[in-house]
Amino acid sequence: MYRFADDGGIPNSPLPVLIYHGVAEVAAGPASCEALFARAGWGNMWRSGIFPFHHFHSTAHEALGIASGSAAVVLGGPAGERVEVAAGDALVLPAGTGHCRVDSSPELLVVGAYPPGQDWDLRRGDPAEHDEVLANIARVPLPDTDPVEGAGGSLVDLWRAQA
Repeated sequence: MYRFADDGGIPNSPLPVLIYHGVAEVAAGPASCEALFARAGWGNMWRSGIFPFHHFHSTAHEALGIASGSAAVVLGGPAGERVEVAAGDALVLPAGTGHCRVDSSPELLVVGAYPPGQDWDLRRGDPAEHDEVLANIARVPLPDTDPVEGAGGSLVDLWRAQA
């Protein structure tokens, strides 16, 4: 679990970031990862990488499944924490959490997904937008399911206890 403070540009969240390691369905490849997320009701999926610049989403929580390869990702903005992720890992980022790929293997492939009814925006931490993004984040509902563990999973219990 990781928590990051608002830095004036990247708001982050009082909700913790969760990282699941060694998830068999994620390690089995993108189709299996998509099926895992879909069973939990998370959708609006994509396959790609992680942007190589600090950014966050103010209108959605985000699940990232590392379907192949590996990456070093800085979470929480420029002063955040570097984490290493590899095939089979899944990250769940609450709305507002900064993230940036700083290194990766050539075969990196990530599956992204969002809770039902949520669509992502792309924000880069402009302090002039800070009040607007805080208002957006406050409107993002907590998910009903954990994208990895499903209904009643760790994320649901933990995030509801924090809210």
